[in-house]
Amino acid sequence: MIAVAVVFLLLLHSADCQAEVYACRDSNGSVYFTNIIPEEGCNPFYQEVKSKKRNQKKSYDTVVYDDDIWATGVRYNVDPYLIKAVIRTESAFNHRAVSKKGAQGLMQLMPETARQLGVPDPFNPRQNIDGGTRYLKQLLDTFHGDLRLSIAAYNAGPGAVKRAGGIPKFPETINYVSRVMKHYKGYKTRGRG
Repeated sequence: MIAVAVVFLLLLHSADCQAEVYACRDSNGSVYFTNIIPEEGCNPFYQEVKSKKRNQKKSYDTVVYDDDIWATGVRYNVDPYLIKAVIRTESAFNHRAVSKKGAQGLMQLMPETARQLGVPDPFNPRQNIDGGTRYLKQLLDTFHGDLRLSIAAYNAGPGAVKRAGGIPKFPETINYVSRVMKHYKGYKTRGRG
């Protein structure tokens, strides 16, 4: 047990907390730790990674999912820049993100929404992007292509937007719409990447 703790501490220190650490169990039942993304049988042990600057969270690669974002956007006729703006706002490109309310993955799908969309693993980036984009497309159709209302509905739910007759007066939702639109305009201006 002491050896396991020492190995874990060495992994954390040697990587300067720049990678996720996974706790795994081998076929003999022994627990080991790794910073290499495992195929299966392991769970994230240390997820919130901070840099040396106080309270600054690790930034994730913003282009690693571009091919999936573009393919999915074309498949469902949703602007890939909008998908990317939602991902940036929702999870900052952390495919392992989990919100306080339980939303999961890149596009922060709630477990029930993921089930309804047929997303078996919300932490799988490709599945999450596909499910989140289909949901975004449903909202765009519901609100007749109105970006602001669709984005508000992605955050607060379509019922809240319909009841409010527009963007609900929730500070979180107002801020959310503003952030997504800011990122969206930025991506549109700069182009892919």
